[in-house]
This record gives sequence, C-alpha cells and structure tokens, in this order.
Amino acid sequence: MNYTFIPQTNLKISKICLGTMTFGEQNSESEAHEQLNYAVSNGINFIDTAEMYPIAARKETLGSTERFIGSWLNKRGKRDDLVIATKIAGPNRGMEYIRKPLDFSAKSINEAVELSLKNLQTDYIDLYQMHWPERVMNMFGKRGLTEIDTHWKENIAEVLSVYDKLIKAGKIRHIGVSNEAPWAVMKFISESEKHNLPRIATIQNPYSLLNRLFEVGLTEVCMRENIGLMAYSPLGFGILSGKHLNGTKSNSRIDLFPQFIRYTNENATKATQLHQELAGDFGLTLTQMALAFVQQQQFVMSTIIGATSLEQLKENIDTHSIILAEEILKEIEKIHEMIPNPAP
Repeated sequence: MNYTFIPQTNLKISKICLGTMTFGEQNSESEAHEQLNYAVSNGINFIDTAEMYPIAARKETLGSTERFIGSWLNKRGKRDDLVIATKIAGPNRGMEYIRKPLDFSAKSINEAVELSLKNLQTDYIDLYQMHWPERVMNMFGKRGLTEIDTHWKENIAEVLSVYDKLIKAGKIRHIGVSNEAPWAVMKFISESEKHNLPRIATIQNPYSLLNRLFEVGLTEVCMRENIGLMAYSPLGFGILSGKHLNGTKSNSRIDLFPQFIRYTNENATKATQLHQELAGDFGLTLTQMALAFVQQQQFVMSTIIGATSLEQLKENIDTHSIILAEEILKEIEKIHEMIPNPAP
C-alpha cells in the first residue's frame, strides 16, 4: 500500500480509502466487518463514512453505516492506527428526518458530532467534513451555475468557530468540505486565516474517467493551497467496472436504485464502452484502468473505493500497484476530448 499525509496534519493515510456507504443497505453488519478486516489487513488505514449513510438514504437505515463501523471498532479494541472520516449532512436534499433544521448551525453541528461519536463508539473523529454546502449550487449532476442562491446567508466564519471549539474539546481533529466549488474553498481558507480559525485540510468531490470537472478550477486551488482531494465515485457507481454495458441486471447499486442516473446517460455509456476497449487493448480490466487513472493524478490525496463483495474489494485494492504508461494516458485524453465529462 502507498501512503501520504493529510495536508497540514500529521495524519498518515493510505492512498486508498475504504468507502462504506453500502454498509447497512447492500451489506450486512457481518459483511461490513469482513470488508473492514480485509481492508486493514491489506494496508488500508483510512475509512470514510457519513451520518446519512447507507445509500440509498432512508429514515429506516439512517446511521447504520456508522454503527456497523462502531461495533467493529469495539470488537477490534484498537483505534489509534486508523484515520476515520465522517460527514454532517447539509440541507436541500429532502432528508429532514435527520434533524430539524438541517443546517450548519452550532446546534446542528454539535448534535451531529455527538451522534457520530456515539455511533462510531469512539472518543474522536479524525476528519469531519461538510457533506455538501448549505447553499444551492451545481452539484450531483449539474454541470454549471447560472445564478446564485440568494436565500443563503454567508456564515463560513461562524461555522469555523464551531469547529474550533470542537477541535479544542478533542472531539474532532481536522475538518474538510465535500461537493464544493472553488469560491467556497477559497472563502473557507481566507476566513480561517483572517480569524485564526481551523483551516480545511481536505475536499471530497467526484473524480473519475466520466467526471473530471474537478480539473476545472479546483485542481489549481487545491494544489496551490495544499488541500487534499478525496476522490469519490472513481468507478462512477460501478459503471466503470463495465458490468452494465451488456445490459445484464444484478444487485448493483445502479440496478437496485434506479433514481441514481448520474452515470447512466447515453454519452456516459459511450465513453465507458470506449474506455473498456482501450483497457482491453493494454491487457487491463476497465476497473483497473479507471482506478489507476485516478490514483495516478498528482492532486489526488486518496481514492475512495467501495465494494459489496470481498472479490470486488480485492480487485480494487490491488490496483494500487498499477501505473499507467504514457501511451495509455494519451489515449484516455483522446476519449476525454471526444466526450468530456458526460457524468457531472
């Protein structure tokens, strides 16, 4: 396994992060524990979750993922060798069953942190992230932004002040954002510097062969400001495994939850087909090429992988040793030029 550090921290993390959003929906508690044990035994020490997991989110399973991780931690009896990240849910997603109001007020953040600590059966959270912004913006399938959310009142300094108190209390160690845009990342940085408040260390955004929008604006921001990208959906909800190209139905997330259409449009399918053919030409599976491509990017701190079986998990972890040659990278760019960012 390859390792790096979360920027501006002493937290050493594996370059592959175990994503857990299947725990509690597609995976049982015992299966979750098997995945966690396998990942850790193969060098992964970085685990990502969220208060709203599992996916697809619903009231009946809310918090199950964190609780499964918590029962595993309790059974394992060891915590300090792991870096655990979780997230607070923001508004605008129809999930008011989580709490009311669903915002980033001091009350909401403190309640969310306390519940995550309880669910995870731990005294501290290494990385606490805002799952998506409070404001309405272009994310989750929207390519651009044409108007701003005039109903949202800018409160970034106030939010950072809440995290400052939680860090000083020892309940969280570092903070990050997710599904964010360049303006807010720079605003978080400037407000932390202006008021001597905690600085965001990470950003968790989608990045894959089907969605490279991070390269437009955010790559420069993160490289210049030393913010680490946790790349999520590197396989595009499993589309970049190639298993959906032949039309075969399975128990995959896309088949079980047809509301997730981000990676299933016509151009995404065309691009996936081209990438699969390219991978085969170089003796690779599409999964191997797709994950290796993401892991090879200079601005990617860690790649979040998820699986529903140990077989899938093994293939995903094993890609850490694959280095794509310049020749295949040039061919990937040709496909990207033909069909850029089909799954924003």
